[in-house]
Amino acid sequence: MAAVTTAAELRAVSVDDLAEKLAEAKEELFNLRFQNATGQLDNTARLRAVRKDIARIYTVMRERELGIVESSSAEVSEA
Repeated sequence: MAAVTTAAELRAVSVDDLAEKLAEAKEELFNLRFQNATGQLDNTARLRAVRKDIARIYTVMRERELGIVESSSAEVSEA
């Protein structure tokens, strides 16, 4: 996972691909933590970005589990 992924992009991905992306992101976070601990990490902001990507993936997976679907059109509330 080289770039930050948006939730909208993740919603278009299958469950199997989400699980694969999650595993890749966790592995990247693991490696980044080791690099940070040994002083080899140049871009420390990448740690935060990967953590947020993991959270986005978990959010989309949970939305699917609960059957939550965001509508693309704006809903009008009745007064």
